[in-house]
Amino acid sequence: MTTAVPDDSRSRIPAAVHRRRWVILGVLMLSLLIVVLDNSILNVAIKTISTPEPTGLGATQSELEWAINAYTLVFAGLLFSAGLLGDRLGRKKVLLGGLVVFGVGSALAAMSGSPAELIVFRAVMGLGAAFVMPATLAVLMNVFERDEQPKAIGIWAGGVGLAIAIGPITGGVLLDHFWWGSVFLINVPIVVLALGLMIWLVPDSRDPAPGRVDPVGVLLSVVGLVLLVYGIIRGGQLADFTDATVLATILAGLAVLAAFVVFEKRSDHPSIDMSFFKNKVFSTAIGVIGVVFFALMGVTFFSVFYTQTVRGYSPLQTGLLMLPLAVAQLVFAPRARLVVDRFGNSAVCTAGMTLIAGMLAAFAVLDADTPIWILEVIFFFMGVGMAHVMTPLSVVIMQALPREKAGSASALSNTFRQVGGALGIAVLGSVLSTAYRSGIEDKLPPGAPHAAAESIEATLGLAARLGDRGEALVGPAHDAFLHAMHVTALCGAGIALLGAVAMAVFLPGRTKDGQKGKGEPELVAADH
Repeated sequence: MTTAVPDDSRSRIPAAVHRRRWVILGVLMLSLLIVVLDNSILNVAIKTISTPEPTGLGATQSELEWAINAYTLVFAGLLFSAGLLGDRLGRKKVLLGGLVVFGVGSALAAMSGSPAELIVFRAVMGLGAAFVMPATLAVLMNVFERDEQPKAIGIWAGGVGLAIAIGPITGGVLLDHFWWGSVFLINVPIVVLALGLMIWLVPDSRDPAPGRVDPVGVLLSVVGLVLLVYGIIRGGQLADFTDATVLATILAGLAVLAAFVVFEKRSDHPSIDMSFFKNKVFSTAIGVIGVVFFALMGVTFFSVFYTQTVRGYSPLQTGLLMLPLAVAQLVFAPRARLVVDRFGNSAVCTAGMTLIAGMLAAFAVLDADTPIWILEVIFFFMGVGMAHVMTPLSVVIMQALPREKAGSASALSNTFRQVGGALGIAVLGSVLSTAYRSGIEDKLPPGAPHAAAESIEATLGLAARLGDRGEALVGPAHDAFLHAMHVTALCGAGIALLGAVAMAVFLPGRTKDGQKGKGEPELVAADH
């Protein structure tokens, strides 16, 4: 059964809340900031964490991938339950609880004594973040009128760009002056500030008819995603995707995810209402958001090793090099709605995704001595492309459900972001590892450990231990990494192009006088 979106008249929003809606948006963006900031800070710290103690933890490439994905998989797996709990218990209460858990997880991660501990505490941080992210958008949808929601979502999306800008630079400054754990400890004072402002300013809201929590669905989704990602990462680690354990794990993950879909279709209280995906516009928007984050997370993972290991830049310099990517999003995301008004969702999003694909492909021209301004241009236009994809798609998704289901819409959007990002790191990280191993393995001395060919950091670590004999490995390691980066970037570009084609076919075109363009979604949602 479907129900039309209820009339969103101003009388539904208290006058006092309406007056301070922009201040509330600022507080919500501060909460969002720490969730996004954490991953963008970590991007410049992964090389430091991969170095041996006492400088880092000596994490291998697969452990680094898990340090990132432990956060994103828990985040993605629990978003729907978190959104439903927010709808049921109140979004403000869930926001406050999520911030506390995130702050505690950050403090513990900073004190990690091994890669395994870091992976566990990153999962705790993901648990807290899962309750923060959907609640911010849900509160936003309940304090802004429908005609102001696109503008507010644009500013919210610009906040993501701000966090991406601040994160690498902040991480670089911290790593220049403190130990690696400071990139997590910095979250604690931000959490304390956000908690105080949240208690003071943000109103509570809830769904008058909330759905029931779906523990079986949550368990199936988390188990399926973990198995799938583990299989992909393990395949890259072994450089052999035909290995029996790798194939078995990937197939088991796909089987569990298939069981999740079947269970959700039959459940009377599903985490994900599969009927939403019957709308091709909605499905395309959700899927492409995952593709954007697939590309972004994969690129930032290998670009850090390119700038720091191959080019020799410091963590702070690496953070500054990433600035054009973030500035472009910060500048263009709030203005993307104006371009959509003129040209329509389909044209704008397709052009944006094609630009992202082109910039990914451009990584294939980078070499050890390429002028660095070329990398800056690539980052800038990638940010422009992302701004003209993420903001319009976020509006399509959030306005495709009634205001009371804002938590579920936000959770669905962010689930695909996080799953896309996790798969981007797993898939592109495994492509990088496999291509690197094929290029370096025959250059290693006899008897070298298998792990020495897993990543450029592992090879250079072996070279350092060999002393003068190891100097001959540095050049081949750089060459093998550059070849692997080119292969990985072209794979990412191909996937991004598929996303562009999907948007050209299924997203609505330009509208006039309030009439729907071809394929425009009816703003309806299934009853829960």
